[in-house]
Amino acid sequence: MARAPREERGREDSDLIEKLVGINRVAKVVKGGRRFGFAALMVVGDGRGRVGFGHGKAREVPEAIRKATEAAKRSMVRVPLREGRTLHHDVHGHYGAGLVVMRAAEPGTGIIAGGPMRAIFEALGVQDVVAKSVGSANPHNMIRATFDGLNNCASPRMVAQRRGKKVSDILEGRRDADESAA
Repeated sequence: MARAPREERGREDSDLIEKLVGINRVAKVVKGGRRFGFAALMVVGDGRGRVGFGHGKAREVPEAIRKATEAAKRSMVRVPLREGRTLHHDVHGHYGAGLVVMRAAEPGTGIIAGGPMRAIFEALGVQDVVAKSVGSANPHNMIRATFDGLNNCASPRMVAQRRGKKVSDILEGRRDADESAA
C-alpha cells in the first residue's frame, strides 16, 4: 500500500477527533522524596467510521498525552456503520472482567453510553447507539472490551462477501425472519 505524501498525512491528522479519556498520576518513592509520572489514555477518530485508542506514559502530562495520541493514530480500525449513524447489529465485547453491550438505535436516540464508551462513539462518528458496561468500570478494560465488540461488527456487504452471496439475498433472509416473528 502506497503512503500518502507527508503534507497530505499532516492534513489528514488535523481533522481527527481527539478525546482524552483519563490521566493517572503514579508516584515512585526514591531517596529524597517521590518522583511523579503520568499515564494518559486517548481515543482518536475521524468521525466517519475509523477509531483507535492509545496509552502513553511520561514524566509530564503533555508528553504523556502526545505519546497516547500517537499510539491511538497507529491503532486505528475501520468500523462499518449503518447509514453513517449507528451500528448494523447488536454487539457484545469483553476484555478481562469488562463486558460491554452495544445496540443499534433509531434515529434521534443519541449516544446513550457512559464515560470511555461515549468518547469512542463520538470519535467514531456514531450518532445513535445504546451501550451498557457490565462488570469492570476500569477505563482501560472498558475501552478494550468496546473495541473487541466493534471489531466483531459486520455489514451486510461483508457477510454477503464471506458467504459468496449477494447483499439482497442476505437482506431477504433477514426480512423473512422479521415477518415470521411478527
